[in-house]
Amino acid sequence: MQEILDAILAGEHDALGGLSVPDHYRGMTVHADESEMFAGIPSREKDPRMSLHLDDIPTPELGPGEAIVAVMASAINYNTVWASIFEPISTFTFLRRYGRISPLTARHDLPYHVVGSDLAGVVLRTGPGVNAWKAGDQVVAHCLSVELESPDGHGDTMMDPDQRIWGFETNFGGLAELALVKSNQLMPKPAHLTWEEAAAPGLVNSTAYRQLVSRNGAGMKQGDTVLIWGASGGLGSYATQFALNGGATPVCVVSSPEKAEICLRMGAELIIDRNAEGYTFWRDEHNQDPKEWKRFGAKIRELTGGDDPDVVFEHPGRETFGASVYVTRRGGTIVTCASTSGYEHTYDNRYLWMNLKRIVGSHFANYRESYEANRLISKGLIHPTVSKVYALADTGQAAMDVHSNSHQGKVGVLALAPEEGLGVTDHEKRARHLPAINRFRGV
Repeated sequence: MQEILDAILAGEHDALGGLSVPDHYRGMTVHADESEMFAGIPSREKDPRMSLHLDDIPTPELGPGEAIVAVMASAINYNTVWASIFEPISTFTFLRRYGRISPLTARHDLPYHVVGSDLAGVVLRTGPGVNAWKAGDQVVAHCLSVELESPDGHGDTMMDPDQRIWGFETNFGGLAELALVKSNQLMPKPAHLTWEEAAAPGLVNSTAYRQLVSRNGAGMKQGDTVLIWGASGGLGSYATQFALNGGATPVCVVSSPEKAEICLRMGAELIIDRNAEGYTFWRDEHNQDPKEWKRFGAKIRELTGGDDPDVVFEHPGRETFGASVYVTRRGGTIVTCASTSGYEHTYDNRYLWMNLKRIVGSHFANYRESYEANRLISKGLIHPTVSKVYALADTGQAAMDVHSNSHQGKVGVLALAPEEGLGVTDHEKRARHLPAINRFRGV
């Protein structure tokens, strides 16, 4: 592994094809025999630091249409939190199901799961049938893994019945020194970014693009008013940028003055600190408070000059969904994913049906949407939102930051990269965008 790292750090990427791929590597795992370790404990009290392990992993066999990537950096997504606390179900359920498809997918059904759905790194090897990539290519990876043997996936790869999220529903993910991916997950690394900056956007940037911009999601247009929950977080920080970049007006909902400051740095002007305003959408565990919906809607109108949101960018789920349906304008769209506060959504259907609103479900992004989202990063039109970076061995703490919502933007993880700040090849472009690249740092 050291030879590989030395070649990458020296910029001798062409030499990588002549180096041996190690037969083992270090990766962050969860263990099947620990999947009941948090039984009976409330979700918020479950600690990823207890379940995530830095293990020595046998390198998987490389199959047709696949690539092995030397991972320089990765990042934490909420699906890593879910994997680490075994919610909503253990990821070993996904791996067993995937393993039944073919002898090739059987490699994924193991008593350990190497997690992580982001990476930036360098291609080491490609399998038979791979022509677009070669050893030495600097890449990032999106997390859509599909078999594409069904006609359903050929109009929109997210519709394939064997669509999965790499590193969550498949094994050999990105929080490791090596990763196994399908070659069509690979995209060019943005040249002006460091490894940790390039790794961070992947999952959330593509997810926000489909959810907000794509015609498969809300189809946001210029002039729209867009309510964005968690606007300084992993998903919300990209949604805020897409709204601003696309001529819409974001109304950013945050939970602290520090998070409000980040939204101001991105260029947003309309911000609601939900904790400062004291919004309590639920009177108790079973009953919501419509008066709070109305008070929230009045605050939005106060900020916008009387406009209700054309689009609500929903991902908290249970806690906020009733309010989201209520405040959306007549004929508007609530576009939803994730449900990090709970999956069972309750809302008053009168405000949906009688006002002709739409609820649109959105999940990650198809190949084209992922590529377009990454191209915007490469062009310097959308920027990474890295606030803090951990070493691979400290992934448990990084996941805990996200689980406890004590983070801003994205939390990065160094894999093979020995320190932050490496991997930039276009210094001129970086200099032009440096303030925007760093605006989440130190908050």
